[in-house]
Amino acid sequence: MGSARRTITHEERRARLGVRHRLAAKARGQVTEDVARSLVALHATDPATVFLAVGARLADDSGPVAGLERALYEERSLVRMHGMRHTIFVFPADLAPVVEASTARAGAVRERASMVKSLLAGSDFDEAWLASVEAGTLAALGARGEATAAELAQDEPRLREQFVYAPGKSYETAQSVSTRLLRVLGTEGRVVRGRPLGSWTSSQFRWALAPDMPELPLAESQSELLRHWLAACGPATEADLKWWTGWKVTDVRKALAGLGAEEVDLADGTTAYVLPGDTEATEPPEPWAALLPGLDPTAMGWQARDWYVAEAHRRELFDRSGNIGPTVWWDGQVVGGWAQRADGEIVWRALTDVGAEAKAAIDAEAARLAAWTGAVRFTPRFRTPLERELSS
Repeated sequence: MGSARRTITHEERRARLGVRHRLAAKARGQVTEDVARSLVALHATDPATVFLAVGARLADDSGPVAGLERALYEERSLVRMHGMRHTIFVFPADLAPVVEASTARAGAVRERASMVKSLLAGSDFDEAWLASVEAGTLAALGARGEATAAELAQDEPRLREQFVYAPGKSYETAQSVSTRLLRVLGTEGRVVRGRPLGSWTSSQFRWALAPDMPELPLAESQSELLRHWLAACGPATEADLKWWTGWKVTDVRKALAGLGAEEVDLADGTTAYVLPGDTEATEPPEPWAALLPGLDPTAMGWQARDWYVAEAHRRELFDRSGNIGPTVWWDGQVVGGWAQRADGEIVWRALTDVGAEAKAAIDAEAARLAAWTGAVRFTPRFRTPLERELSS
């Protein structure tokens, strides 16, 4: 008779989170790329999230700005691109081909088909015209090295043309060819977002030609992506993995089988998965505090979140679309929220009694955050009730 499956408790999962996500004080990273690799993917829909998420996990109190800008815009060791659920993330560069093959490629096909359909329905343009504009855009970008959409339109004026998106629908609107085409080229991995026009909080990016990526097989790349993710976030259920990747459940199951993932039980008896042999208990780190930004990869890592955020807190901490706002953590659980006020002050509120030790540690993290952000002001793209209240 086989041995019983290992049960991984909530407490063990929180210990893993503190260590593997670089949140416990002794687990913090020394180098920006190491922090990014530990998290697999940094949500980048809101540009500030990338910097705030890394800053919370670096041992260096001077902050992540210089290291991230070097990695993103000079060395290109980190890449901003479309990934899971057709969302913008920052990935380690060597993981980019895996993400492209496992996830982004299918989304790019859908995005191009949607663009072509919109152009044909809402304008007099045809596919030959689009192909010519595309070739001109890529040639102009290659000549310039980096450029904004407006700069590219100086070389390829047809980018300024407009077409009607969703003609006859209630949400009908006019779109520029440049907006739609650059988005499609980005999803296809042919162009990448470069240095922004403003500070690290800006979403107005320049564009650059993307480096060539090897073409990987779908099945192998899907198993490889889950290998990285389970190393950082396991255990996870099929539902967690389906939600995080955006894949069909059949794809999740094939990837798990290809990986040889091991089944474990969670505290409620639900079946979850870890990497082969990754069932040993993690030694709990010292209690830790963290102020994580909206859309932080830890807070957004799992579909089932009861083990780290109480149901009673969600109305204050999530927006209506399910996006989590800035959160305050104590020893593996969300205990409140935080915000930056107009004068730069970092303020926070606990939604449960946390005790004197936790309050002191959270205050120290707020001071550390305020010190490295300095004069920069940021507002989460997806605002939540508690963040709005605290920032006012």
